[in-house]
Amino acid sequence: MKVVLKEQEYEVIKNYKDGFNKEDLTNLYTDYFKDYDYILGDYAYSKLRLKGFCNKENKMLNNINDYDNIDKYIKEECAYECKYFVLKKIEK
Repeated sequence: MKVVLKEQEYEVIKNYKDGFNKEDLTNLYTDYFKDYDYILGDYAYSKLRLKGFCNKENKMLNNINDYDNIDKYIKEECAYECKYFVLKKIEK
């Protein structure tokens, strides 16, 4: 599934426990996330949280936002068995 946020197109590559909610995402998304290659959205206490992640080629890459560490982030920073989704930025 594809979604457009402020003229940037993304593909939903993971939708764990049907966590993707376009209305919640649209309300929370800002231009801050345009520089990230991936966006993780997870729900904690029924509220959506967003976190950006980068590919190896992205100049903003560091250990905290390395996409290779997304599973570790989900395990350590998200509520146990929470619903979540991952978006991948589609380059034009």
